[in-house]
Amino acid sequence: MEREVPNVSSYIALLRKESDSDYGVEFPDFPGCVSAGRTLEEAQRQARRALELHLAGMTEDGEPIPAPSSLDEIFASDWGTRGAVPFLVTVEEPEPRAVRVNITLKPSVLRRLDEEAARIRLSRSAMIEHLLEAGKPGRLRVVRKRRTATGKRAKRRASR
Repeated sequence: MEREVPNVSSYIALLRKESDSDYGVEFPDFPGCVSAGRTLEEAQRQARRALELHLAGMTEDGEPIPAPSSLDEIFASDWGTRGAVPFLVTVEEPEPRAVRVNITLKPSVLRRLDEEAARIRLSRSAMIEHLLEAGKPGRLRVVRKRRTATGKRAKRRASR
């Protein structure tokens, strides 16, 4: 099975630094989305985190996510870019809201799923998503039933 490639976008961030302050970052495409950091590296990490959270909030609220502006558009706008250093922040676009599905599980599997989810304080759905994201597709084990020479069913573990 092919792995889905996430949609990624790169947005221009503006980095500013005053002599008596930390580095500040703002996103012209997302007014109000700002971050800061003591070092340049921390400012870049925090900028990505801030943009990811901002995009996730917009997606959850059903707001459209704008296409990235070009550097020329930003410098031609009224964003006060004087003294700002532009840099790109690349993020995965958030997925749309979750989709309701109906699945069938053995009672013992459902009980184990719920117990583990409760232990780490996740919902059942979040736990399934967590398990799938944490697992390595090549390491998932599938139990297949096959018939023996006598015609009886036998379980066989097969790696996928």
